[in-house]
Amino acid sequence: MDIPIKYDPKSVEKRIYHHWMNENYFFSLPGKKAPYTILMPPPNITGVLHIGHILNNTIQDILIRYARMKGYNPCWIPGMDHASIATEAKVVHQLKEKGLSKILIGREKFLSHVSEWSEKHKNIILNQLKKLGCSCDWNRVQFTMNNKLSKSVTEVFIDLYNQGYIYRGYRVVNWDPEAKTTISDEEVFYREQKGKLFYIKYPIEGEKYFVTIATTRPETMFGDTAICFHPDDNRYFHLKGKYARIPIINRLIPIIQDSYVDPSFGSGCLKITPAHDINDKAIADTYHLEIIDIFNEDATLNEKCLHYQGMDRFEVRKNIIKELSSLEVLSKVDNFNQKIGFSERTKTVVEQKLSLQWFLKMKKMSIPAVEAVKNGEIQFYPSKFKKIYFQWMDKIRDWNISRQLWWGHRIPVYYYGNSKNDFVVAENLEQALIKAKIKSHDPHLKENEIRQESDVLDTWFSSWILPMSVFDGIIHPHNREISYYYPTEDLVTGSDILFFWVSRMIMAGFFFRKQKPFKRVFFTGIVRDDKNQKISKSLNNSPNPVDLIEKYGADAVRMGIMLRASAGKDFHFEENICLLGRNFSNKIWNAFRLIKSWKIEEKNKDFPEASKKAIRWFENRFYHVLEIFEKNFHQYKFDESLMILYKLIWNDFCSWFLEIIKPVFGKGISKPVYSNTIKWFENVLKLLHPYMPFLSEEIWSLLQKRTREEALIISSWPKKKSYNQKILVSFEKAVQIISQIRSIRNKMNIPYKKSLVFFYMKEGIEKEYHSIILKLANLSQIIHVLKKPKKEQFFSFFLGTDKYFLYLDRKYSSNKIDLIQIEKKIQYFYNLLSMIRKNLSNNKYVKSVPKEILLKEKKKESDTLKKIVHLEEFLKRKNKNLD
Repeated sequence: MDIPIKYDPKSVEKRIYHHWMNENYFFSLPGKKAPYTILMPPPNITGVLHIGHILNNTIQDILIRYARMKGYNPCWIPGMDHASIATEAKVVHQLKEKGLSKILIGREKFLSHVSEWSEKHKNIILNQLKKLGCSCDWNRVQFTMNNKLSKSVTEVFIDLYNQGYIYRGYRVVNWDPEAKTTISDEEVFYREQKGKLFYIKYPIEGEKYFVTIATTRPETMFGDTAICFHPDDNRYFHLKGKYARIPIINRLIPIIQDSYVDPSFGSGCLKITPAHDINDKAIADTYHLEIIDIFNEDATLNEKCLHYQGMDRFEVRKNIIKELSSLEVLSKVDNFNQKIGFSERTKTVVEQKLSLQWFLKMKKMSIPAVEAVKNGEIQFYPSKFKKIYFQWMDKIRDWNISRQLWWGHRIPVYYYGNSKNDFVVAENLEQALIKAKIKSHDPHLKENEIRQESDVLDTWFSSWILPMSVFDGIIHPHNREISYYYPTEDLVTGSDILFFWVSRMIMAGFFFRKQKPFKRVFFTGIVRDDKNQKISKSLNNSPNPVDLIEKYGADAVRMGIMLRASAGKDFHFEENICLLGRNFSNKIWNAFRLIKSWKIEEKNKDFPEASKKAIRWFENRFYHVLEIFEKNFHQYKFDESLMILYKLIWNDFCSWFLEIIKPVFGKGISKPVYSNTIKWFENVLKLLHPYMPFLSEEIWSLLQKRTREEALIISSWPKKKSYNQKILVSFEKAVQIISQIRSIRNKMNIPYKKSLVFFYMKEGIEKEYHSIILKLANLSQIIHVLKKPKKEQFFSFFLGTDKYFLYLDRKYSSNKIDLIQIEKKIQYFYNLLSMIRKNLSNNKYVKSVPKEILLKEKKKESDTLKKIVHLEEFLKRKNKNLD
């Protein structure tokens, strides 16, 4: 069999994946085996995947491959999210480049453009996941806008509305002026920016004086409906019950008192703008104040703002300051640092805006979800995220579930009249007509007199029921699949969507099925770039994963990124971690080539002593590593389990085991030794497979001829066995001896071909490995002596408390000079010199000590330097003589 000299991941990965797909290894149906289900956090269809997705999906694939080999019936549900805001923004931008707008072409045609976009990007994402090696059940691909999931969303909305959990109301919400939609609190991120605090004089009605208001947003004064001060602030007690006049518009507003006001901020007087601040709205509700909305959907000012109508909010700020100055009502301007809210989706500054929206009551729903995490029914890895989860749940507010978009699940509400209550909630237009006729008492109502709500539901409203809806558990709650696969096992996700998704799925699971949606949640760290920014599609700061896979191979990318994947810890991505993975792939491939290059002596049944010892040692070492590997694996310490596996392969298997059993050049290997080598190589490949599936499957298939049922992907995971710790300790001692002898050869330039004689005094536990020490250290003899040999021509070294001796030719003994001891002396003097100079560079020490001591220290510095120079020159001469 011709084995390529170099491992070529490109050709191997494509062929192997095609084979797995053809053989239906990823396919799952309910059966007798215990299920192991994972739901993929569906990536947005807004472009290609990034490194964060690669990390997340590699971990899921590791878990699913491990479960498959452990004998479970694994089911990994792949999917994609329609991502309402982000996708609509992409398509709007695309249309704009063509001179079109969504309003111009209309809803129906716009949605056809979005569908075209989504189909294209769904395929891109699926292909990327396949290139990574993801063993998802591709027969179960879910898209949050497909018919089954859409029907589930509608059913859930109707059910919650009928139970009184969904309501419609005016609330101050976060408004994204670019996307022209409301967004949730969790979709707003804050940055501290330098701003200004403007002090504006509001004249008091009927008086000659005024009250000064400090504000960062003078452009909102058109929406002011009151001025407020703290009841205990004596500075403004005389203003109680009076009215003030807003500059420019000259509208009168009442002066009220409320303990919400912070007397130490600004002037201590606050202007109340209820339509554009959630706290001001609460005050307005308490004091029955007027509410004036001054913003259009794109954050330009509306008709209530006089000559500023149609102008952008930030342009208005510049101009209104000039006008206030000219009216001599601008008292002063201070510099002021403030936190500004930005839309996570469009990066534009968010406005707080009064809006009529649909809300879902969350407080009652959160109670069982909190209890499930508290009592350990659902476990978080790492557990530190429980605290954050509880804090958010404790402060949970009603969920604003409506979005002013066209792409998404359209809200199943139908309006038929002009009153605010003239609507019905129904699955479709036909049912809506029936319900509307009954509610309106108008049997003659026609379809064309009914209009559906134009808003769509928040994207997360479809995602929060995914563990149930993907198995059709909402529409058919007792079907075979939901009963078998639910609850799922592990959820692997980023901590940044703990509130968006994880907490809401837990709430939905307990509300609709009285059962948790998953058993464990593993939070990956956030992958960051060299500027410490989160790697994301919106920032476009991720290397293309496909390019990395093309360059290094999927296994190399997977391994490199997993070595950095500590639970819940952020890390910086650097491309050279993929190089580490590629080097490891090459190491394993070279080990495979070496083994396959050996000629097998079929009739030779001998077990050379060194090989026999090596096989026994590696068996014990393997089961020791397996125990630690699985312990780490079950604690989601994927980086640690991979590192111990890395060391097992690179050090134990390649550097020691193969070197020991390797036949002498020109000779063959006995059949039993070769069979054992293959056996343990295969066991190693089994441990490696979840991390590096392509390479391990390729080597597995080439080691021996196999049937379809013997593919590595469906092979059995090694069972744990007891091991002898003493064997491992004694072998480690033998390794230390070999390493020390090799180090001496290297330092003293003794050729490897030159055999040495090794003496030891104390009977050590490594004695049983003499055959291995002889071979790998290239010794002619190992001799046990009762007393120390004469020092001439002997090189001594310690391992722990045991002393060993190497017999050297006169050429190498070099008049009994121990070169290593010289090196140790040089190092000692360097350390001493460092301490002396540390004292002499300390001004406090130099000034405080007597002059004679200072002179002694300087002389000691000079003497130490001379000793170092002398020893280094001596060492150079001795090394030259050895050459």
